Amino acid sequence: MVLVAVFGAALLVAVLLSGLAARTVLSTSFLFLVGGALVSDGFLGLIHITPDSEIVAVTADLALFAVLFTDGMHVSFPKLRANWKNPARALGLGMPLAFVGMALVTHYLVGLDWTTSFLVGAVLAPTDPVFASAIVSRKEVPSKLRQLLNVESGINDGLALPVVLILIVAAGPTTGHAETSFGKIALELGLGLAFGVLLPLLVNGLVRFRLLGAEPKLQPLLPLATGITLYALCHLTHANPYLAAFSAGAVIVAVSPQAKTAFEPLGEALAELAKFAALLVFGALLTPQLFGDLSFGGYVAVFLAIVLIRPASLLLSLIGTRFDRREKLVAAWFGPKGFASVVYGLLVLQAGIPQGEQAYTLIAVCIAFSIIAHSSTDVPIARLFHVDDLAGIPESRDGSPADRAGQDDGVSAAPGPR
Repeated sequence: MVLVAVFGAALLVAVLLSGLAARTVLSTSFLFLVGGALVSDGFLGLIHITPDSEIVAVTADLALFAVLFTDGMHVSFPKLRANWKNPARALGLGMPLAFVGMALVTHYLVGLDWTTSFLVGAVLAPTDPVFASAIVSRKEVPSKLRQLLNVESGINDGLALPVVLILIVAAGPTTGHAETSFGKIALELGLGLAFGVLLPLLVNGLVRFRLLGAEPKLQPLLPLATGITLYALCHLTHANPYLAAFSAGAVIVAVSPQAKTAFEPLGEALAELAKFAALLVFGALLTPQLFGDLSFGGYVAVFLAIVLIRPASLLLSLIGTRFDRREKLVAAWFGPKGFASVVYGLLVLQAGIPQGEQAYTLIAVCIAFSIIAHSSTDVPIARLFHVDDLAGIPESRDGSPADRAGQDDGVSAAPGPR
């Protein structure tokens, strides 16, 4: 109950300061991260959470599922087909370059073996637009830049997951529930994709029956019920929930745009609550001991991951595109590590591989510094694009909310916590 009280107090403070945070370098994400750290064993000792605590895995798992489910609903397949080249460059070239670059610095600066080093690279390869909301949610920012960041971050979680799972198996003997095989990984991914596609299609088919259908005030609950059912189904059958979540969101918006419209306000609010809870719990893991366990070489690797590896890899992937210099630099900078990396890092720790603890320490510290760096710089950088109304959603000339997801570029995220 202490954790619930802390979460309620942190949520109250975050909401009261959210207007200020939307206009300054203050970040609500940072508030939850710091709040979790302050009440943990490392400082005030009000709550006692360790990486193997069930609440850590559950909150991170739910947050990532919610993020991917709502991210999938921001994908418009027709418009994505017309503007796929830049995201394809980021995913097909930039992401592998970042993966390899992180593996190299991890091996040579931290001293982990090659397999575990590549595992760290795979965990830290996915990006998250949540911590750059002032960039990805504003119409003043060029649509091709917002589309690049949104599509890249929405898809790279699913692309990284098979690599993470395979490298965990290859890294050495695992313990208990972490034991798996390449065939099992393929089955879990295949089932996740199948459930994510088939369940929304089934629900959409049921709605078409004359005697069935939701009344207007309950329509937002239909996608929610689909998501909850999908989450439970995946965990009961050991299908991959993250691939299922993203594919289900994309299918829902493709077959029933009105369901997405009805669900969006509720979905975004629930996703933000899940994100805040995950940030609070993750912050509780950031004890002085964790930071003390990372070597000097590890801190150098973290610094390079944020300021060199991601920027350089994306800049190389964007050579020859129509982005101007400012747009390329902004896209290269905003590669924050988010909830996917948190979940995948916990998978590494809980797998019990030989160098899993050292890998997790590096991953956790890198995520913490990435959240701080990126969530505190999105507002100043947004001002480069003359984004002035940062405290709320700007209105168009006819008074209706402007730049909602899908209106101008088909792939746009609603403002998330900073």
